[in-house]
Amino acid sequence: MSVDQTSGAATGKMPAGRALVLFSGGQDSTTCLAWALARYDHVETIGFDYGQRHAIELTVRPHLLQKMREYSARWDKKLGEDHLIDLGLIGKISDTALTSDVAIAMQENGLPNTFVPGRNLLFMTVAATVAYRRGLDVLVGGMCETDFSGYPDCRDDTMKALQVALNLGMATRLKVETPLMWIDKAATWALARELGGQALVDLIRAETHTCYLGERGVLHDWGHGCGKCPACELRARGYREFIK
Repeated sequence: MSVDQTSGAATGKMPAGRALVLFSGGQDSTTCLAWALARYDHVETIGFDYGQRHAIELTVRPHLLQKMREYSARWDKKLGEDHLIDLGLIGKISDTALTSDVAIAMQENGLPNTFVPGRNLLFMTVAATVAYRRGLDVLVGGMCETDFSGYPDCRDDTMKALQVALNLGMATRLKVETPLMWIDKAATWALARELGGQALVDLIRAETHTCYLGERGVLHDWGHGCGKCPACELRARGYREFIK
């Protein structure tokens, strides 16, 4: 295996393919985008406006995509169209801390009220529909059950079941890839460095958005955010373990 000095990714025999990355503009989805760009011949992105309480991620997405293009000529050549889909119905039928102005808290069922029921199920279904229309054969998502908030739609079993259901329902052979499923946040930072060196780590740190409260002020050592919500705590703890 040789190493591409431009992208920092291994460039031995890679699977040919056309991928669609679920891209929110956060740390995980940006790392997944880099992973897909290092691996597949053609990569498109998809994002969702679902009535989220703080839509700052929708603002950072196009800027971040441009930064990814500028980062590597190879990535720029591979990176295709971005699709932004209106899924406002999620906000209309959900009452969560991500879609309503309520405090973040644990619920009686043991899940935080930042969990938006059905969100990833709808995301993957819509993404599969777009992939079908665009001739893309791989869906890439940042779901993880190693270092997460306990969301059931982030579990490996859920993604495997979805892959089966989508392929049966559309008579396709679509592959669902979740490169972060079994790694924690520290390892996610390390994966970014493996894929694109320190420059990609710095890009993710400064340009991506994770904070549930939409805080975009101070740039901490781990990135922007309130530093108190579950998403910020996970990201900050992972970064500090990564740089040890």
